[in-house]
Amino acid sequence: MATAGLYRRVLPSPPAIDLASSEGKKLFIEAIHNGTMEVFFKLISYFQTQSEPAYCGLASLSMVLNALAIDPGRTWKGPWRWFDESMLDCCGSLEKVKDKGISFGKVVCLAHCAGANVKAFRANQSTVDEFRKYVMSCSTSDDCHIISSYHREAFNQTGNGHFSPIGGYHAGKDMALILDVARFKYPPHWVPLTLLWKAMDTVDKATGLHRGFMLVSRQQRASSLLYTLSCKNESWIGTAKYLMDDVPVLLSLYNVKDIKHVISTVFKSLPSDFVEFIKWVAEDCRQEEGGQVVSQEEKERAAIKVEVLKQVQETGLYKHVMEILSSEKSSCQIKQNIGVRDSLPHIASSVCCQGARFLTGNLADRFCCRETGVRCYTASGDKPVTVVSGTVVNGTGEQGVDMLLPLSHKEPSCCSAGSWSYSGMHPASIDILTALLLALPPQTWMGITDNKILQDMSSLVSTERLPPLLQEEVPISFLYFLK
Repeated sequence: MATAGLYRRVLPSPPAIDLASSEGKKLFIEAIHNGTMEVFFKLISYFQTQSEPAYCGLASLSMVLNALAIDPGRTWKGPWRWFDESMLDCCGSLEKVKDKGISFGKVVCLAHCAGANVKAFRANQSTVDEFRKYVMSCSTSDDCHIISSYHREAFNQTGNGHFSPIGGYHAGKDMALILDVARFKYPPHWVPLTLLWKAMDTVDKATGLHRGFMLVSRQQRASSLLYTLSCKNESWIGTAKYLMDDVPVLLSLYNVKDIKHVISTVFKSLPSDFVEFIKWVAEDCRQEEGGQVVSQEEKERAAIKVEVLKQVQETGLYKHVMEILSSEKSSCQIKQNIGVRDSLPHIASSVCCQGARFLTGNLADRFCCRETGVRCYTASGDKPVTVVSGTVVNGTGEQGVDMLLPLSHKEPSCCSAGSWSYSGMHPASIDILTALLLALPPQTWMGITDNKILQDMSSLVSTERLPPLLQEEVPISFLYFLK
């Protein structure tokens, strides 16, 4: 039997005052005259209703991000880049949010992931006076927004923990305007600021931590150009732990002899699911960029991406990483760990191993390619052809393999065997690895006991010597995901 359901709730008043009531309108007009409603107009332009009963945090954040005109760097639908609740999944599963809601800390994480500048304050670490100061400051501007995390009980409202943006302030009455994203339940309403503080000064039973408020604004620097990363992929958890916790210990245990030994040590012990992380990052970037360039802004953005990628490949660290991966002595284990699948050498290796299986007549046999060579030949008047040569080994011995391949028009040059990157703006595994190493904090390398090697490595990964464009890109793309 179908249930009748619920149609809205009566807003308990007092303590709240409906914005659409005569008293609410009067407060609104007075606040406009006093200049403390500037924040309202951008927010109201992007005001949305949460699409799920537990999506109040996601709806509040997507509303604020769109009001700040922050470019998500990836498409929502069609060619349009736009923040929607469904895109805010980089700090946890949407299914979990849908089922259990979201914590204050996770919303802060999402705001960082989205490229915003965020300052978070839990109620037990702040004061009502400090809160009032920020409400007044943001209410007189349209480039700063406050998201409040509070308990509805303080306002005699049904429900418990909730998130909503603050859309204005009335200094004379000391009241804040809550733009409640649960619009199916309550309309926008004014509440006493001291009572809102009391509602925030409560403990979230799910986390045992206080609720609070966050200031969200635009970054002064541009958003990430090469990557828009997410923490939702499970492989990221293991990768972050390995890079932050395990690498310093490994370097202290091994008597590393030089820079290449340091980098090799990092690569040899990578988590087993690191391949999935690299594959996921590269595919995510290429899928998002697969659409058509629709504006001059997009063309300029694409040109800058090419330049940033070029700067990554011109770093000294990149050259060391490339030498390690290109070396004949580089073991199959390293190449499998780092997932080098998009490079010409790896393609050549795959081709040779596949050819060896065909030649032996045993397609189930496993081969490892010890060395490869790629050559271009052009006969008079003919199109160039590519010949891949390699030495493959298995449990019974080794053999040489030559394979004739058609020339791919997507490669800038079939002779560029040293190139490990996609042409144009698409980064390859080696680019991602280089940027990840650049983004690691300085203490990562403190386990190196040899002072000279430590100084050389620190100099190699120092972002201070990077071009300005790359100095901005590396931290934005990666650093806060490692915290």
